[in-house]
Amino acid sequence: MFDWDDIRVFLAVARTRKIAPAARALGIDATTISRRLARLERALGPELFELGAGERTLTAHGQALLHHAESIESAALAAMEEATGREHHLSGQVRLSVAEGFGTWVLAPGLADFSRRHPGIRLDLITASGFLNPSKREADMAVMLARPQRGRLSVRRMGDYRLHLYASPAYLAQAGTPGSTADLRGHVLVGYVPEFIFSPELDYLDEVEAGLEASLRATSINMQHRMIAEGAGIGVLPDFIAGRDPALMPVMADRVEIMRSFWLVTHGDLKKLPRIAAVATWLQERIETLKA
Repeated sequence: MFDWDDIRVFLAVARTRKIAPAARALGIDATTISRRLARLERALGPELFELGAGERTLTAHGQALLHHAESIESAALAAMEEATGREHHLSGQVRLSVAEGFGTWVLAPGLADFSRRHPGIRLDLITASGFLNPSKREADMAVMLARPQRGRLSVRRMGDYRLHLYASPAYLAQAGTPGSTADLRGHVLVGYVPEFIFSPELDYLDEVEAGLEASLRATSINMQHRMIAEGAGIGVLPDFIAGRDPALMPVMADRVEIMRSFWLVTHGDLKKLPRIAAVATWLQERIETLKA
Protein backbone atom coordinates (compact mmCIF):
# COMPACT_ATOMS: atom_id res chain seq x y z
CA MET A 1 0.00 0.00 0.00
CA PHE A 2 1.23 3.52 -0.74
CA ASP A 3 0.89 6.80 1.13
CA TRP A 4 -2.11 8.71 -0.25
CA ASP A 5 -0.24 11.99 0.10
CA ASP A 6 2.28 10.75 -2.46
CA ILE A 7 -0.49 10.95 -5.06
CA ARG A 8 -0.59 14.70 -4.51
CA VAL A 9 3.15 14.84 -5.15
CA PHE A 10 2.80 12.69 -8.26
CA LEU A 11 0.10 15.00 -9.67
CA ALA A 12 2.23 18.10 -9.10
CA VAL A 13 5.21 16.63 -10.94
CA ALA A 14 3.02 15.24 -13.75
CA ARG A 15 1.60 18.73 -14.34
CA THR A 16 4.75 20.81 -14.03
CA ARG A 17 7.06 18.16 -15.54
CA LYS A 18 9.83 19.28 -13.19
CA ILE A 19 10.73 18.77 -9.54
CA ALA A 20 11.49 22.41 -8.61
CA PRO A 21 8.17 24.00 -9.68
CA ALA A 22 6.27 21.07 -8.15
CA ALA A 23 8.08 21.67 -4.87
CA ARG A 24 7.21 25.38 -4.97
CA ALA A 25 3.58 24.62 -5.73
CA LEU A 26 3.31 22.20 -2.78
CA GLY A 27 5.45 24.23 -0.39
CA ILE A 28 7.91 21.41 0.31
CA ASP A 29 11.55 21.01 -0.66
CA ALA A 30 12.73 19.29 -3.86
CA THR A 31 14.51 16.52 -1.95
CA THR A 32 11.24 15.53 -0.30
CA ILE A 33 9.51 15.52 -3.69
CA SER A 34 12.14 13.15 -5.12
CA ARG A 35 12.01 10.89 -2.08
CA ARG A 36 8.21 10.62 -2.19
CA LEU A 37 8.20 9.85 -5.92
CA ALA A 38 10.75 7.11 -5.35
CA ARG A 39 8.64 5.73 -2.50
CA LEU A 40 5.54 5.71 -4.69
CA GLU A 41 7.36 3.90 -7.50
CA ARG A 42 8.65 1.29 -5.04
CA ALA A 43 5.13 0.74 -3.75
CA LEU A 44 3.58 0.41 -7.21
CA GLY A 45 6.44 -1.35 -9.01
CA PRO A 46 6.93 0.24 -12.45
CA GLU A 47 8.60 3.57 -13.14
CA LEU A 48 6.17 6.48 -13.51
CA PHE A 49 8.43 9.05 -15.20
CA GLU A 50 11.15 9.19 -17.83
CA LEU A 51 13.75 11.96 -17.58
CA GLY A 52 14.78 13.70 -20.80
CA ALA A 53 15.66 17.22 -21.94
CA GLY A 54 15.38 18.43 -18.35
CA GLU A 55 11.74 17.35 -18.01
CA ARG A 56 9.96 14.37 -16.51
CA THR A 57 7.48 12.79 -18.89
CA LEU A 58 4.99 10.14 -17.89
CA THR A 59 5.59 6.53 -18.84
CA ALA A 60 2.67 4.36 -19.92
CA HIS A 61 2.27 3.30 -16.26
CA GLY A 62 2.42 6.96 -15.22
CA GLN A 63 -0.32 7.85 -17.70
CA ALA A 64 -2.47 5.08 -16.30
CA LEU A 65 -1.92 6.30 -12.74
CA LEU A 66 -2.66 9.90 -13.78
CA HIS A 67 -6.18 8.93 -14.81
CA HIS A 68 -6.92 7.45 -11.37
CA ALA A 69 -5.03 10.16 -9.48
CA GLU A 70 -7.06 12.93 -11.06
CA SER A 71 -10.26 11.03 -10.28
CA ILE A 72 -9.12 10.85 -6.65
CA GLU A 73 -8.34 14.57 -6.66
CA SER A 74 -11.71 15.44 -8.19
CA ALA A 75 -13.55 13.30 -5.64
CA ALA A 76 -11.60 14.88 -2.77
CA LEU A 77 -12.42 18.40 -3.93
CA ALA A 78 -16.09 17.52 -4.36
CA ALA A 79 -16.17 16.02 -0.86
CA MET A 80 -14.57 19.17 0.57
CA GLU A 81 -17.12 21.39 -1.16
CA GLU A 82 -19.98 19.26 0.15
CA ALA A 83 -18.59 19.14 3.69
CA THR A 84 -17.78 22.86 3.94
CA GLY A 85 -20.62 24.20 1.81
CA ARG A 86 -18.24 26.32 -0.26
CA GLU A 87 -16.16 25.95 -3.40
CA HIS A 88 -12.59 24.84 -2.85
CA HIS A 89 -9.90 27.23 -3.99
CA LEU A 90 -9.09 26.24 -7.57
CA SER A 91 -5.49 25.37 -8.28
CA GLY A 92 -3.30 23.39 -10.63
CA GLN A 93 -1.98 23.57 -14.16
CA VAL A 94 -4.04 23.61 -17.35
CA ARG A 95 -2.34 23.26 -20.74
CA LEU A 96 -4.52 24.79 -23.46
CA SER A 97 -3.80 24.44 -27.19
CA VAL A 98 -5.23 27.20 -29.42
CA ALA A 99 -4.69 28.76 -32.82
CA GLU A 100 -2.37 31.77 -32.77
CA GLY A 101 -4.96 34.29 -33.93
CA PHE A 102 -7.55 33.11 -31.41
CA GLY A 103 -5.00 33.19 -28.61
CA THR A 104 -3.71 36.66 -29.50
CA TRP A 105 -6.94 38.48 -30.31
CA VAL A 106 -9.59 36.69 -28.25
CA LEU A 107 -7.90 35.16 -25.20
CA ALA A 108 -5.01 37.52 -24.42
CA PRO A 109 -7.28 40.54 -23.71
CA GLY A 110 -9.10 38.49 -21.06
CA LEU A 111 -6.15 36.88 -19.31
CA ALA A 112 -5.81 39.55 -16.65
CA ASP A 113 -9.43 38.95 -15.61
CA PHE A 114 -8.90 35.18 -15.58
CA SER A 115 -5.81 35.53 -13.39
CA ARG A 116 -7.66 37.73 -10.89
CA ARG A 117 -10.54 35.25 -10.67
CA HIS A 118 -8.38 32.12 -10.48
CA PRO A 119 -4.94 33.03 -9.10
CA GLY A 120 -4.20 29.41 -8.24
CA ILE A 121 -4.57 28.10 -11.80
CA ARG A 122 -1.42 28.08 -13.95
CA LEU A 123 -2.65 28.42 -17.53
CA ASP A 124 -0.25 27.41 -20.30
CA LEU A 125 -1.32 28.67 -23.75
CA ILE A 126 0.27 26.65 -26.57
CA THR A 127 0.08 28.26 -30.02
CA ALA A 128 2.55 26.09 -31.93
CA SER A 129 1.69 25.23 -35.54
CA GLY A 130 -0.88 22.46 -35.34
CA PHE A 131 -3.11 21.68 -32.39
CA LEU A 132 -1.86 19.52 -29.54
CA ASN A 133 -3.99 16.43 -29.12
CA PRO A 134 -5.91 16.08 -25.82
CA SER A 135 -6.63 12.41 -26.58
CA LYS A 136 -2.87 11.75 -26.40
CA ARG A 137 -2.51 13.99 -23.32
CA GLU A 138 -0.35 16.46 -25.29
CA ALA A 139 -2.71 19.11 -23.89
CA ASP A 140 -5.50 19.14 -21.33
CA MET A 141 -7.79 21.16 -23.58
CA ALA A 142 -7.80 22.53 -27.11
CA VAL A 143 -9.92 25.01 -29.03
CA MET A 144 -10.02 23.55 -32.53
CA LEU A 145 -11.51 24.58 -35.86
CA ALA A 146 -13.07 21.19 -36.61
CA ARG A 147 -14.72 18.46 -34.55
CA PRO A 148 -12.34 15.54 -33.89
CA GLN A 149 -13.70 12.26 -35.17
CA ARG A 150 -12.09 9.87 -32.70
CA GLY A 151 -10.42 9.66 -29.33
CA ARG A 152 -11.61 9.58 -25.73
CA LEU A 153 -12.72 13.18 -25.82
CA SER A 154 -15.39 15.55 -24.62
CA VAL A 155 -16.27 17.84 -27.54
CA ARG A 156 -18.50 20.91 -27.53
CA ARG A 157 -19.21 23.51 -30.21
CA MET A 158 -18.58 26.90 -28.63
CA GLY A 159 -19.58 29.32 -31.38
CA ASP A 160 -19.03 30.55 -34.90
CA TYR A 161 -16.98 33.34 -36.44
CA ARG A 162 -16.82 34.95 -39.86
CA LEU A 163 -14.01 35.83 -42.21
CA HIS A 164 -13.91 38.28 -45.13
CA LEU A 165 -11.46 39.56 -47.68
CA TYR A 166 -9.57 42.63 -46.42
CA ALA A 167 -7.12 45.14 -47.84
CA SER A 168 -5.71 48.52 -46.87
CA PRO A 169 -7.14 51.69 -48.48
CA ALA A 170 -3.66 52.46 -49.81
CA TYR A 171 -3.45 49.13 -51.63
CA LEU A 172 -6.92 49.51 -53.17
CA ALA A 173 -6.16 53.08 -54.26
CA GLN A 174 -3.03 51.88 -56.03
CA ALA A 175 -4.22 48.50 -57.43
CA GLY A 176 -7.95 49.08 -57.75
CA THR A 177 -10.90 47.38 -56.06
CA PRO A 178 -11.86 43.98 -57.51
CA GLY A 179 -15.44 43.72 -58.73
CA SER A 180 -15.64 39.91 -58.69
CA THR A 181 -13.78 36.95 -57.26
CA ALA A 182 -12.35 36.31 -60.74
CA ASP A 183 -10.74 39.77 -60.60
CA LEU A 184 -8.66 38.61 -57.63
CA ARG A 185 -6.38 36.78 -60.07
CA GLY A 186 -4.99 40.16 -61.06
CA HIS A 187 -4.17 41.16 -57.47
CA VAL A 188 -1.45 40.34 -54.97
CA LEU A 189 -2.95 37.81 -52.58
CA VAL A 190 -1.78 37.10 -49.03
CA GLY A 191 -2.32 33.69 -47.46
CA TYR A 192 -0.92 30.61 -45.78
CA VAL A 193 2.03 28.52 -46.93
CA PRO A 194 0.20 25.46 -48.38
CA GLU A 195 2.61 22.87 -46.98
CA PHE A 196 2.13 24.22 -43.48
CA ILE A 197 -1.66 24.47 -43.37
CA PHE A 198 -2.29 22.30 -40.31
CA SER A 199 -6.09 22.29 -40.67
CA PRO A 200 -8.18 22.17 -43.89
CA GLU A 201 -10.37 24.89 -42.38
CA LEU A 202 -7.52 27.37 -42.98
CA ASP A 203 -7.51 26.83 -46.75
CA TYR A 204 -9.53 29.96 -47.46
CA LEU A 205 -8.52 31.16 -50.93
CA ASP A 206 -9.65 28.05 -52.78
CA GLU A 207 -13.03 28.49 -51.11
CA VAL A 208 -13.24 32.09 -52.36
CA GLU A 209 -12.43 31.11 -55.97
CA ALA A 210 -11.16 27.73 -57.13
CA GLY A 211 -7.49 27.86 -58.08
CA LEU A 212 -6.59 31.11 -56.32
CA GLU A 213 -3.05 31.13 -54.94
CA ALA A 214 -1.29 33.57 -52.68
CA SER A 215 1.99 35.08 -53.84
CA LEU A 216 2.84 36.43 -50.37
CA ARG A 217 2.57 33.64 -47.82
CA ALA A 218 3.15 33.19 -44.10
CA THR A 219 2.42 30.49 -41.55
CA SER A 220 1.34 33.14 -39.03
CA ILE A 221 -2.10 34.77 -39.20
CA ASN A 222 -0.70 37.72 -37.25
CA MET A 223 2.00 38.20 -39.88
CA GLN A 224 -0.60 38.00 -42.65
CA HIS A 225 -2.65 40.64 -40.85
CA ARG A 226 0.35 42.95 -40.63
CA MET A 227 1.25 42.41 -44.29
CA ILE A 228 -2.27 43.25 -45.44
CA ALA A 229 -2.53 46.28 -43.14
CA GLU A 230 0.76 47.61 -44.56
CA GLY A 231 -0.62 47.49 -48.10
CA ALA A 232 1.00 44.29 -49.37
CA GLY A 233 -2.16 42.84 -50.89
CA ILE A 234 -5.61 41.32 -50.31
CA GLY A 235 -6.22 38.40 -47.97
CA VAL A 236 -8.80 36.54 -45.91
CA LEU A 237 -8.82 37.49 -42.22
CA PRO A 238 -11.17 36.73 -39.32
CA ASP A 239 -13.50 39.59 -38.50
CA PHE A 240 -12.36 39.45 -34.86
CA ILE A 241 -8.92 40.52 -36.09
CA ALA A 242 -9.49 42.73 -39.11
CA GLY A 243 -12.95 44.08 -38.33
CA ARG A 244 -11.55 46.13 -35.45
CA ASP A 245 -8.54 47.47 -37.36
CA PRO A 246 -9.11 50.96 -38.84
CA ALA A 247 -6.16 50.35 -41.21
CA LEU A 248 -8.21 47.72 -43.07
CA MET A 249 -11.42 47.67 -45.07
CA PRO A 250 -13.50 44.71 -46.27
CA VAL A 251 -13.45 43.78 -49.95
CA MET A 252 -16.60 42.39 -51.61
CA ALA A 253 -18.11 41.72 -48.19
CA ASP A 254 -21.54 41.19 -49.73
CA ARG A 255 -20.21 38.44 -52.02
CA VAL A 256 -17.51 36.69 -50.04
CA GLU A 257 -18.13 35.47 -46.50
CA ILE A 258 -16.58 32.41 -44.86
CA MET A 259 -17.96 30.81 -41.71
CA ARG A 260 -15.98 28.73 -39.24
CA SER A 261 -16.63 27.29 -35.77
CA PHE A 262 -14.69 26.92 -32.54
CA TRP A 263 -14.79 23.51 -30.86
CA LEU A 264 -13.75 22.94 -27.25
CA VAL A 265 -11.99 19.58 -26.96
CA THR A 266 -11.09 18.08 -23.57
CA HIS A 267 -9.79 14.68 -22.60
CA GLY A 268 -12.73 12.67 -21.28
CA ASP A 269 -11.01 11.95 -17.97
CA LEU A 270 -10.45 15.62 -17.20
CA LYS A 271 -13.69 17.40 -18.05
CA LYS A 272 -15.13 17.23 -14.51
CA LEU A 273 -12.05 18.62 -12.78
CA PRO A 274 -12.84 22.02 -11.21
CA ARG A 275 -9.89 23.81 -12.82
CA ILE A 276 -10.83 22.44 -16.27
CA ALA A 277 -14.43 23.56 -15.76
CA ALA A 278 -13.23 27.03 -14.73
CA VAL A 279 -11.14 27.39 -17.90
CA ALA A 280 -14.02 26.10 -20.04
CA THR A 281 -16.36 28.71 -18.55
CA TRP A 282 -13.85 31.48 -19.20
CA LEU A 283 -13.31 30.31 -22.79
CA GLN A 284 -17.04 30.47 -23.44
CA GLU A 285 -17.14 33.97 -22.03
CA ARG A 286 -14.35 35.01 -24.39
CA ILE A 287 -16.22 33.47 -27.33
CA GLU A 288 -19.28 35.51 -26.40
CA THR A 289 -17.29 38.74 -26.79
CA LEU A 290 -17.09 38.03 -30.54
CA LYS A 291 -20.84 38.61 -30.74
CA ALA A 292 -20.59 42.09 -29.24
